[in-house]
Amino acid sequence: MGFQMNKNFLVLSVIATLSIVGCNEAVQNEVLQVNESVQESERLIALHSATQTDIDDIAKNLDVSYQVVTNVPSEKCDKEIANGACFEVELTFKAQQGIDAKDWSIYFSQIAPIQSFESKEFEVKHINGDMHQITLQNSYSGFKKAESKTLLFRAMFWSLSESDPMPNYIVEAPNTKAQVIESTKAVIDTDTGLEILPHVIAFTDKEKQFKRSANDKTQWLNSAGLYKRNDAMFSAADVSDTQVSQTIIPTPKEVIFDSNNAVVDISNGFNLMLGNVKQSDVDAALSRLVLLSVNVGSDKQALPLKLAIESDENKAIGSYQLSVTSTGVIVTGVDGNGVFNGLQSLAALVEVGKGTIPIVEVVDEPHYSFRGMLVDVARNFHSKAFILNLLEQMAAYKLNKLHLHLGDDEGWRLEIPSLPELTDIGSKRCFDTQEQTCLMPQLGAGVDPSSKVNGYYSVADYQEILQAATARHIQVIPSLDMPGHSRSSVKAMTARFNKFQQTEEELKAKQYLLDDFNDTTKYSSVQFYSDNTINVCLESSYDFVIEVMSQVKAMHAEAGQPLTRYHIGADETAGAWVDSPACKAFVANNDKGITDMKELGAYFIERVAGILSDLDIETAGWSDGMEHTRKENMPAIVQANAWDALFWSGHDKVHTLVNRDWQVVVSSPDALYFDFPYEADPKEHGYYWASRHTNTEKVFQFMPDNLPVHAEFWLDREGNPYEADDSKIPMKSGTSFLGVQGQLWSENTRSDDMVEHKVFPRLLALAERAWHFADWAVPYNYEGAKYSQQTRTFTQEKQQARDKQWRLFATTLGHKEFAKLELANIDYRLPTVGAIVKAGKLHANVAFPGLAIEFQEGEGKWQLYQEPIAVKDKVKVRSVSVNGQRRSRTVDVITSKP
Repeated sequence: MGFQMNKNFLVLSVIATLSIVGCNEAVQNEVLQVNESVQESERLIALHSATQTDIDDIAKNLDVSYQVVTNVPSEKCDKEIANGACFEVELTFKAQQGIDAKDWSIYFSQIAPIQSFESKEFEVKHINGDMHQITLQNSYSGFKKAESKTLLFRAMFWSLSESDPMPNYIVEAPNTKAQVIESTKAVIDTDTGLEILPHVIAFTDKEKQFKRSANDKTQWLNSAGLYKRNDAMFSAADVSDTQVSQTIIPTPKEVIFDSNNAVVDISNGFNLMLGNVKQSDVDAALSRLVLLSVNVGSDKQALPLKLAIESDENKAIGSYQLSVTSTGVIVTGVDGNGVFNGLQSLAALVEVGKGTIPIVEVVDEPHYSFRGMLVDVARNFHSKAFILNLLEQMAAYKLNKLHLHLGDDEGWRLEIPSLPELTDIGSKRCFDTQEQTCLMPQLGAGVDPSSKVNGYYSVADYQEILQAATARHIQVIPSLDMPGHSRSSVKAMTARFNKFQQTEEELKAKQYLLDDFNDTTKYSSVQFYSDNTINVCLESSYDFVIEVMSQVKAMHAEAGQPLTRYHIGADETAGAWVDSPACKAFVANNDKGITDMKELGAYFIERVAGILSDLDIETAGWSDGMEHTRKENMPAIVQANAWDALFWSGHDKVHTLVNRDWQVVVSSPDALYFDFPYEADPKEHGYYWASRHTNTEKVFQFMPDNLPVHAEFWLDREGNPYEADDSKIPMKSGTSFLGVQGQLWSENTRSDDMVEHKVFPRLLALAERAWHFADWAVPYNYEGAKYSQQTRTFTQEKQQARDKQWRLFATTLGHKEFAKLELANIDYRLPTVGAIVKAGKLHANVAFPGLAIEFQEGEGKWQLYQEPIAVKDKVKVRSVSVNGQRRSRTVDVITSKP
């Protein structure tokens, strides 16, 4: 009160004096500055500790913006971290209303750890994983209405995509309920169904923002570049309507169509005769025909559809023959799976809205026995409904393995009834710094434990998934990653320990404990966690594995799909246990043959593989963990998923595992990681550590039987040529791969729609490569060879044959398959449109001929593009789904130079 009176007296006295004697403008300004300074000092004194009302107001009224300033490293980057690579981000905070509270902070997810910052009023630090905290310095002065303040930070590596930043910044203060800042919440674009982050400022600078390094030759794909690429592929397209109608995806081994391209009428549907085939073996395939408006029943007037099983031990599981004649259809399989596949090929001949199919003879068998798709539901949860829809489409295109990634650092997604903490705590992210009720909100999860990014499958849910898979001849291979990537289970079992400690039940508390509380090891996982690894020296860790796997096995058995293979994970274990007393004692004891801490990771995998063998379950795992095991300590049958990038000599790792006589599933990120961007454009969603652009055509181009040959026509992640030397570790003569698998990791994939956008239509190209060995593919050279852009093993003739087949494949998708996906409610990615304005006319094209294109001139209405058309204003373009209900991402059109 005294300060207020003195201040008012001072100001009034000065003003009175000025009014009497007069003064010049400079003196008046000085007086005003004195007044403002006094007001600011008064406001600083008035700052108060944040209340719940303050937190609620800040969440509502603080506008946050995130702008990548540069990816070009400077002298301010830490030379000891990431080889000196770092990027700069400017965070701007603008208050819609004044903020007079102090002692509040902001928690936010930032994938690459922050290493330094510049701000007069804020501090920022890395907490764990991707979690960071912004706190207020002593110099913090509050916000005036409409005032902006900035925080510049530098983080490791690069930020090359507008989808890198995370949503849901959280404001909190002591003794208050944390709230998500409204301006950082994701929104969904109504036209595309895709997620938008309003707080992220769009990229504009190709050199500072878009490039990874000075050596990065990646080209930002604009509308003109896309138009040129599409035009080169399709300008002389040799694809007819008849070819599209006759195309079966995936391509059969042998197919002969009528020489006159005759067709048969199926408008009355089919009269089904099961023969010796069980109804349950084919119900799902018959239901798909019905979905495509083809009636299947017992109408004597309909075209006969005869099914039969004729066993043949010399043919692969799932092989079949399909005969379509003018008098009927016959599907013969070597087993129920084969009949099912034959019916899916019959469905492939169906065109939505058309009442005929081609007359044809098909003899078919799979190229690979393992044709898989991984979906990560651990980082962000994805619904049971999505999984069931995915299974339907996998079966439609003859994929037969669902690798379900159910446990990782950010979430445990499968109910284990005897260990309720796994889902009570491990399946939820909210704001609990002690993590006794939920995990902390990594990956921008927000504060709502009931959010769609949280959740789990109950036993009943999981068994429904298993039964749906069985009906479609798909094996579910569950994965609960360990010993690394295990933070959700580690924290859940710690919470269990604390619960039973409170009731003084010591044995129960320690029964399934996964952490040595006396471990002082300092480590950082690949995802920057310091506490995400199961302690492999505790017997309770193995008791946990036995308990979990026994229950999962029982679930499978009860659902009618026995658990015959389990994926340990076993990847990216990061230097844990070094200072764990339990591990020091374990190594010192030496009764397990372990003499070095570095051997503990392999020991865990070997022991867990033995546990699985005792349960009659085969072992699978990722290559980087499996390669360190001793073959003599592993079971006879081991599956290894090889995920090393080809441009980093990844083929050497793959071939090493094959030469162990292990079953290798090719999972190369260069072409098979569907969480990567489709194109090299910062607006394309996804991570990019191995590829800046993995579109459907690139998946189609993949030759999984010969990994090193891709050096002849693919580039590395910076758009530069590379060499693949296969002379060092060639595969042993006669060896081959078990199969291929596509991967969808979910770190920044938060909705079911976004998963479908990333998986489809790439999944169809995956199916093509998994089922069919292309005649243009280069066979593997068991003598070893070197490949580069100077070698010509992949000849011009083979390239032309590949491109011709791609044109047919792409046109078939646009004219036939997308309509089927839409009937199944699959939100496949609509391609961005290639376009230029040349001589005053708009020219546009699309990667999947058959899809409609729309354009907008200026702020006018969207119009259907049919042929080059004169335009005068700026133009935007987009593609349209077959049913007209969705649009692609809008692209600005580039005007070509005269």
